[in-house]
Amino acid sequence: MASQQPRQASACSTRQGGYSGGLASPLDDQGETAPREECGVFGVWAPGEDVAKLTYYGLYALQHRGQEAAGIAVGDGDQIVVFKDLGLVSQIFDEQSLGALKGDLAIGHTRYSTAGGACWNNAQPMFRMAKNGTDVALGHNGNLVNYLQLLDIAHDKELVDKEQAPSDSDVLCALLADGIDDKTSLEQSALALLPQVEGAFCLTFTDGNTLYAARDRNGVRPLSLGRLERGWVVASETAALDIVGASFVREIAPGELVAIDATGVHSTRFADTTHKGCVFEYVYLARPDSVIRGRAVNATRVEIGQRLAKQYPADADLVIPVPDSGTPAAVGYAQGSGIPFGQGLVKNAYVGRTFIQPSQTIRQLGIRLKLNPLREVINGKRLVVVDDSLVRGNTQRALIRMLREAGAREVHVRIASPPVKWPCFYGIDFATPGELVANAVDTADEAAMVESVRTAIGADSLGYVSIENMVESTRQTRSELCCACFDGDYPLGLPEGNPNAALVRKLQTPAASAEQ
Repeated sequence: MASQQPRQASACSTRQGGYSGGLASPLDDQGETAPREECGVFGVWAPGEDVAKLTYYGLYALQHRGQEAAGIAVGDGDQIVVFKDLGLVSQIFDEQSLGALKGDLAIGHTRYSTAGGACWNNAQPMFRMAKNGTDVALGHNGNLVNYLQLLDIAHDKELVDKEQAPSDSDVLCALLADGIDDKTSLEQSALALLPQVEGAFCLTFTDGNTLYAARDRNGVRPLSLGRLERGWVVASETAALDIVGASFVREIAPGELVAIDATGVHSTRFADTTHKGCVFEYVYLARPDSVIRGRAVNATRVEIGQRLAKQYPADADLVIPVPDSGTPAAVGYAQGSGIPFGQGLVKNAYVGRTFIQPSQTIRQLGIRLKLNPLREVINGKRLVVVDDSLVRGNTQRALIRMLREAGAREVHVRIASPPVKWPCFYGIDFATPGELVANAVDTADEAAMVESVRTAIGADSLGYVSIENMVESTRQTRSELCCACFDGDYPLGLPEGNPNAALVRKLQTPAASAEQ
């Protein structure tokens, strides 16, 4: 196996238990971070094609799902070559590096790093070698609920060192490789391991000969299969299939392991299933041009905006989005209310994550580095400002102040998701419960909570779409979706050894509820 390391970063540490989390972008205002998907996965089996370049373009389409590290692993039947580093896809790969990645299949990964853990070792794909010399590379999107149990197993087998706080992805890769011997293939190892894995995961992995893809029994994160003229593709989102010219075939089913080789596509179910797809994929995480369970993400967001206009009307002159993620819902709000739609904010498309530590002056600029108001559009207007979500509230507070300085007479905020009250343990980086602005007031009165948030951000009025309207816009039932960040109902359970999970358990106890 040849593993190329373009740059070795300094040693890294992770949160307790190695769970995924996110680094606050240094360009975010007052530490505000939007909810972030942890990872994107991609895989292609296409002998005779430039699989490395196809994977590069696929990762480009999935860049929004992870902007701090990326990597590609290519297999040619004899060995797997891994090339990964910190940074954006466009910063890591060039013609020379892609040209060195020759093979018949590839997997790729984009990643957000753990807190304090922006280091090369945590970038993916992960790589391990089995006892019989078989190479194994793996990419993982999600979070495992029983990480500590799997870590104990891997540690007892001397596959990982607990003191190094390996990620759940590294533990999975180690256990997969450990299950391989002269009589047991990678597929057989996966079918033995995956039923033991609890939590949210979409996996692409390979031994250099066969491309594998697997999805957890609840289908929390999306994963789709596409067809090339001379091959097959799997990707976190259908938009990535479009980018590489693959036609959509179907979604990888919850609890399914797919194997792709020269004989075709083979499917095996490894677990009983109960669908619990993440509703936040529709609200914010997925690209608007992706499709999940037959429902276009953009259409869902537009309908949420239409329903929001009926639920919380406003007497206003103009509807403007917080670009880009708030745009479809703002279009829907304008359609549902009859209020004209306009672009009142210009987004700097080149502001992203950076490894350069900003000065205090740059920190104080905050949101102005990202958004700038069009004064001639908003001056003297009563505005409805539509955003996809409201987490800590710092960004909205700064934005409203900026709009008023630009001449807005009134600012009515409408949020295209319900109040975020609970952290996610299934693959999204949210704030802790105490940092969520919806929890700033200790009250069970929803109206009092909304009024508290309205006051905190300085809006003239505030309205959140209801869970019911959000869910109905997806064309799924609530029982088919995970809405844990909104309702505190964790269908996959809570992880052990995680401080946020311990806090959630405490808040959900009958005694705590009685005190509230």
